Amino acid sequence: MSSSYGDNIRITIFGQSHAPAIGVTVEGLPAGFTIDRAALQAFLDRRAPGRDATSTARREADAPEFISGLVGDVTCGAPLTAIIRNTNTRSQDYDALRAVPRPGHADWPAQVRFGGFQDVAGGGHFSGRLTAPLCIAGGIVLQILAQEGVSVQARAERIGGETDPDRQREAILAAKAAGDSVGGVIACEVRGMPVGVGDPMFGGLENRIAQAVFGIPAVKGIEFGDGFAASERRGSENNDPYRMVDGKVKPVTNHAGGILGGLSTGEPITFRVAIKPTSSIAIEQDSVNLLTGENARLRVHGRHDPCIVPRAVPCVEAAAALAVYDALLERRKEAK
Repeated sequence: MSSSYGDNIRITIFGQSHAPAIGVTVEGLPAGFTIDRAALQAFLDRRAPGRDATSTARREADAPEFISGLVGDVTCGAPLTAIIRNTNTRSQDYDALRAVPRPGHADWPAQVRFGGFQDVAGGGHFSGRLTAPLCIAGGIVLQILAQEGVSVQARAERIGGETDPDRQREAILAAKAAGDSVGGVIACEVRGMPVGVGDPMFGGLENRIAQAVFGIPAVKGIEFGDGFAASERRGSENNDPYRMVDGKVKPVTNHAGGILGGLSTGEPITFRVAIKPTSSIAIEQDSVNLLTGENARLRVHGRHDPCIVPRAVPCVEAAAALAVYDALLERRKEAK
């Protein structure tokens, strides 16, 4: 199913943007792990809406309710299920969207795919709202990885063409004032991965990470290491030479981004993610009226982010954590 991910730790995300609740079921967590709920909530707050002028005005607590898999704060071995209740929805803002699809959204292909039965309110199950349960699962796995010496950290590298954080904020607010939106680039780094984790071909670390990251709406591209820049070099410039350092083999550089042949090299895993501008904008756009078969003009109403990038940063961390932990579990299973 498209709402599930992973082989050794398996997550299934459910719900829609304006449903009574959204949530996630996580299978494969080790029994006996104590979840730091305060740290998890702090992680979820980084993604939560309505916290800043650069975000949507929709405000949700995003406080997870655990309904299985825990005894107190300790995992018990059963599948863990958590929900987040949606408390601040305005579904009437989307009443017209069955007739006039929004440019940049999945409204039109979803109309064809699901025969008009899809939930259009808030984007339904295509919404970025579904990254909240992704962050529940990823936030827990980040805590597990931290105990094993593996860290995952992402940051907004570029927003609206700007690299300085103050100018990034200015770019977002300027787009908001114009009724428009901006996108950007998120850089992520995974440290502490042992050598040889992953698989060749379709089970490689790049494949696993990319699949998880593309589950985040608005992601339109990903590159590992130096990515597309490597295509402009010669092999002598791009290869990472090896040397012995303290009795261990170590690459001198890391153009490969910590992955070769789908396997971890022991160096930091680095990748960059392209985030498109928010599709819902207040500027009037061309569309069509599906009921009349005529061209139409559409101005999107409601509450929307002028830029998704800041709130997507923890989502990228969550996706990467799930991917590398799934690969680590696979390697351990093979080693037994």
